[in-house]
Amino acid sequence: MKNLENITGKRIFYHFNEISKIPRGSGNEKQISDYLLSFGKSLGLECIQDDALNVIIKKPASKGYEKAPTVIIQGHMDMVCEKNNDKIHDFEKDPISLVVKDDYIYADNTTLGGDDGIAVAYAMAILEDTSIEHPAIEVLITTDEETGMTGAKAVRSKDLDGKIVLNLDSEEEGKLWVSCAGGIRTESTLPIEWTNKKENTKEYVIEVKGLAGGHSGAEIHLERGNANKLMARVLREILNKVSFNLVSLKGGAKDNAIPREAMAVISIDQSKEKELIEAKTKIDSDISKEFTKKDPGLKITLLESQEKIEKVFSDDTTAKAISLSYLYPNGVNTMSSEIEGLVESSSNLGVVTTNESDIKYHSAVRSSVFSLKEEIVERNKCLTEIMGGTFESAAGYPEWPYKSDSKIRDICKDVYLRMYGKEAEVVAIHAGLECGILKERLGDLDMISFGPNIIDIHTPNEHLSISSACRCFEYLVEVLKEIRN
Repeated sequence: MKNLENITGKRIFYHFNEISKIPRGSGNEKQISDYLLSFGKSLGLECIQDDALNVIIKKPASKGYEKAPTVIIQGHMDMVCEKNNDKIHDFEKDPISLVVKDDYIYADNTTLGGDDGIAVAYAMAILEDTSIEHPAIEVLITTDEETGMTGAKAVRSKDLDGKIVLNLDSEEEGKLWVSCAGGIRTESTLPIEWTNKKENTKEYVIEVKGLAGGHSGAEIHLERGNANKLMARVLREILNKVSFNLVSLKGGAKDNAIPREAMAVISIDQSKEKELIEAKTKIDSDISKEFTKKDPGLKITLLESQEKIEKVFSDDTTAKAISLSYLYPNGVNTMSSEIEGLVESSSNLGVVTTNESDIKYHSAVRSSVFSLKEEIVERNKCLTEIMGGTFESAAGYPEWPYKSDSKIRDICKDVYLRMYGKEAEVVAIHAGLECGILKERLGDLDMISFGPNIIDIHTPNEHLSISSACRCFEYLVEVLKEIRN
């Protein structure tokens, strides 16, 4: 990889490169947590590592800022681990390989970890730089943001004094996020009734692949294809033309990522091969036309399976498995009536898996209105129970409501106007941020969230703009400089 630090003169890229060498998928944060703790101690700063592996590093105010309010700089250390199917990569052990293309940093066919590695790199650069003017700083880097926000939920008020929070977990330069959705994860379990494979049958593998995917909150409004939902549609269309039995059904990797790929194995009477191909060809043509603009890479394939199987889903389980996927709530549910263009509530059928006893359907539900979040969850539960399955929900997190009187918002707007000669866009985000949880844990906070341009997060095409990252770091430094009282 090119030496980014030499190209830009910014230490943020040195730190980003270093943390990219450390595996840090959600739930695998011990090594990166220890690294950050060691980094803080090497600077002679007060450091805390709590039981959730959150790391807090405190830097005293620079000269002239002793009476300024303490500022919490906050981000998360974990990342979503996604890769292309043909990429050999062990997220538990292997470093992320960075690739520079023009103004962007990519990874080599895996997620980049710009979300939220850039926040960690920013914080490290701020902590080590003695020339920056700033109030007392408390850097808070949390764990498990991507799968349950359990790190933020474990933050202790006794460890932090700051009442101003600069959350650095946003992905669009020039936008100041002032509110976010709350969320909850659901799991539907459908029991499998197995039966012996019928005579004179042949197995086929159906795949939906090539979709763009994306963040299930920030990009749900783009209405990109959901591989699990499209697979259900393909299977439903085929079942309307010719009977078959499912052998397996799976798709997606993370419930907070729009699934890009799904696969099903079916068992069908050999004499019905022609009808199968005709049905697949028809639905393939229809869907491809619908997604020409949104997902031009979409491919639906049908290949004869080489796997030897003896048991298949019963007719009843086959029908229920397809129907549950087909009917499961997905996509935008409601739009905000107060903020133009803001998704108010949504759900994402992110993961479907098959094991020996059951099929599991994992969904991420989001809403800036608590009651709407609960309503979607209840629909998921109702549908699951109708199909004879069981239902659970977990890992809920609160919304971050808009604060009408915000000094930090005013400072951020003024600094942006002065630096760039135009107004920053003040917006709410449909994705979940840790701000709502921090408000619950730490009391009344004055918060704002911003960050550089990161495109296609939670996908192997994730990429970070180098120039935007540089500008946002300079902006962060100027914002800190303006916080005096």
